[in-house]
Amino acid sequence: MNVRPVLFFDIDNCLYPRSKKVHDLMQILINNFFEKHLSLSAADANLLHQRYYKDYGLAISGLVQHHKVNAMEFNHEVDDALPLDGLITPNEELRKFLSDIDTTKVKLWLFTNAHITHGQRVVRLLGVDDLFEGMTFCDYRKLPFIYKPQAEMFEKAEEEAGALSAKDCYFVDDSELNCRYAHARGWNTAHLLETGIPDPAEKAAMYQIRDLEELRDIFPHFFKDQSINKL
Repeated sequence: MNVRPVLFFDIDNCLYPRSKKVHDLMQILINNFFEKHLSLSAADANLLHQRYYKDYGLAISGLVQHHKVNAMEFNHEVDDALPLDGLITPNEELRKFLSDIDTTKVKLWLFTNAHITHGQRVVRLLGVDDLFEGMTFCDYRKLPFIYKPQAEMFEKAEEEAGALSAKDCYFVDDSELNCRYAHARGWNTAHLLETGIPDPAEKAAMYQIRDLEELRDIFPHFFKDQSINKL
């Protein structure tokens, strides 16, 4: 049986740059949700939002635990309400980069803390949805939530992607925390830091990159032989 290692890609602020400001737009929608559903002022909504994010890693986790909020309603009013059309567009450079990976040697897999609808929407808009074999996501329909950097989420990813062991897992994410946990688990991890973002005081993983293209040098054995294409 030919079991391939898995190369996991985070989605938001990883497959597209922070300069798209999707994260900033999401913060506004989350705050609006807190105001509307918890009857809070703008200031109190932001404070509680940030507290839940700090305490739980996901704002929706705090909302569900303490306020019995319907997670799919949150997803509809926040993630799925983001005005992504026109903001995220087909990226030919990203598609070329991903197409240069030899999928007979490694499996490409998405790994996100968003619900599946957001993840699917982003990769479709980027024009790369057909290049991945699957996605491990935070399922808002199931409680309790499982999400990065929980050990259960990494276990879920390994199982769903068919990885035999941690050493067969390769991972790129912009989150320092997620990368630290992945590295500690034994995953071959690359922490993506865009230009302008300072280096952490201590590296989060074995590899630290400023652009996805650097993966060609870090994991060269996963890429097609470009010399063949030049003949």
